[in-house]
Amino acid sequence: MTSSGNNTLSRWPTDRLLLWLLRGTATIAGAIVLLIVGFLVMEALPVLRHVGFGRFLTDPSWHPADGLYNLTPMLWGTLFAMAGSVLIATPLGLLSAVFCHYYAPQIMTRPYRRLIELLAGIPSVVYGFWGLVVLVPLIGSIHPPGPSLLAGIVILTMMILPTIAVMADVSLANVPPQYVCGAAALGLSRWAIVRGVVFPAAKSGLFTGVILETGRAIGETMAILMVCGNVVQTPHSLFDPMRTLTANIALEMAYAFGDHRAALFVSGLVLMGMIVALVAAADWISHGRIYG
Repeated sequence: MTSSGNNTLSRWPTDRLLLWLLRGTATIAGAIVLLIVGFLVMEALPVLRHVGFGRFLTDPSWHPADGLYNLTPMLWGTLFAMAGSVLIATPLGLLSAVFCHYYAPQIMTRPYRRLIELLAGIPSVVYGFWGLVVLVPLIGSIHPPGPSLLAGIVILTMMILPTIAVMADVSLANVPPQYVCGAAALGLSRWAIVRGVVFPAAKSGLFTGVILETGRAIGETMAILMVCGNVVQTPHSLFDPMRTLTANIALEMAYAFGDHRAALFVSGLVLMGMIVALVAAADWISHGRIYG
């Protein structure tokens, strides 16, 4: 008894050290986010004081040299590219994980997982280069000019697909096998088990994967810059060229100064706001406001 008590007491300093280490790490992470937001606000303040935030939504176009700062076309381009890629990649990623766990032959599952992990590690510029030399000419042969919203959606889908596929694979692997065995004992078909038992049990992990892929789709820059045409306009069809907020920052920050430079930081604030809204929506959903 005494020996057990001494062992417990001896572990307390280690546990307390780990607790304070975790608290410190969490504090540092939160401080970094606050510093980033503060930096964006400070850099964007000059132009916000001069022109106000409303003109970033109501000006006729984006021509900072002429005092025009409309971000709406690029905001719509970002949202369209993100929504299209997420809507395509999410079901593909989920079905990929289901196939790997419940339908694929055992000899095939390991190479298949390695292939998905390899896709996740390919640099974004490689995806963009492939899109520029292969995908854009292919789309251009169907409907000119080629660089377009459709090209951006396809490239983003390829880039975020490994994220949701890997997260879904891990989530399905963590479903207790007793759930599957019990459902099978009741005579449910394989797909009925996946739909009615596995998906609800893995809901939290699957939802996390959707949030991660959406965040990457919002923040992607290089590949989108290479395939979308970089025309500042609201796309009215899949074949229209467009520009995203991230591509706008990457293209113009090198030579921007004064209010132009500050306006690009406003673009960064808008992107940060989109991520905050995404995290807030995820928190709202995860606390059962929708799923109960």
